[in-house]
Amino acid sequence: MIRYEHPLNERVRTLMRLEDLFTRVAHFAAQDVALDHHAALLALFEITDVAARADLKADLLQELERQRQVLGPLRQNPQIDQRTLEELLDHIDAVNAQLLAQTGKVGTHLRDNEWLMAIKQRTAIPGGVCEFDLPAYHWWLHQDAAVRRHDLKGWIEPFAAIRAGIAIVLRLLRDNGRASRHVAHRGAFQLMLTTTKVAQLLRLTLARDHACVPEISANKYALNIRFIGVSGMDRGTVYDRDVEFELVFCNL
Repeated sequence: MIRYEHPLNERVRTLMRLEDLFTRVAHFAAQDVALDHHAALLALFEITDVAARADLKADLLQELERQRQVLGPLRQNPQIDQRTLEELLDHIDAVNAQLLAQTGKVGTHLRDNEWLMAIKQRTAIPGGVCEFDLPAYHWWLHQDAAVRRHDLKGWIEPFAAIRAGIAIVLRLLRDNGRASRHVAHRGAFQLMLTTTKVAQLLRLTLARDHACVPEISANKYALNIRFIGVSGMDRGTVYDRDVEFELVFCNL
């Protein structure tokens, strides 16, 4: 099975982009090869750019507090696993405290580093980080892998609270939905939306052997999905077969 996720507002879109970037940073930073550490640094630069476009810290603090108020009364519900609930509430409180302890905008520690910003500026130029452009960076890439990982760790750690807050919000969002089965006849599907609360995220799952990908458009009135056939890496036309899939509307 392959799962596709489609955010339905800008806030969730930003959180998912950051989630993807943090995953990339963690993967490449754990490697030994210099090119992997270069990729980790590029992803860190992208995180600073994405996070700077919104008041991310304040938004996360507000959402975590709202979730704490929603989840707190469930302590009185005997149908809820109290241990799991307490662990989640403790995690929310810990991340909330870490975020409150941070000062300034997300990524300030990188923006205040002139050496890193010089590298970032050159990355906007195709081939701009060659050794003759940035000899000091070339020197750093030739240091021992343990030295580079130590430096990367110092640049990544200040993002830990932001990453944890994003993980909590997206986990709760993804878990808060009910799955339903549908069929797109000859690759097309439309659903009129009658619920008063607009979903924030769609999760669509279909069999891996369907040689097609979903194109999703949605507003508060209707959902439209077209399944586009793919051949190799080429984008094709509307898939001319029925497609069974699972759909989940997620909301906080």
